[in-house]
Amino acid sequence: IAQKKVVIELDGSQHSEGEQWKSDQKRDAELAKLGITVLRYRNSKIEKEFPQVCESILAKIGMTQVDLKPLE
Repeated sequence: IAQKKVVIELDGSQHSEGEQWKSDQKRDAELAKLGITVLRYRNSKIEKEFPQVCESILAKIGMTQVDLKPLE
C-alpha cells in the first residue's frame, strides 16, 4: 500500500464532527498535496462489514486478493 501512496484511517464517531473533523480535513488536504490519498472508514463499518471494507480498499488501490502476498 505504501507504493500506492494511500493512508487508511479507522475513525471513531468523534471524527464526524467538530474540531476533530476539521483537523482530519486539514491533514487530508496536506497529504493530498503530497500525492497521498486518505481512505477513511468508520470503526462501526469495519466491525460490521469487514470483508466489504477490505474489498473496497483493494478496489480503490487497484488490487485484488489474488495480488496479495503473505507477510513473511
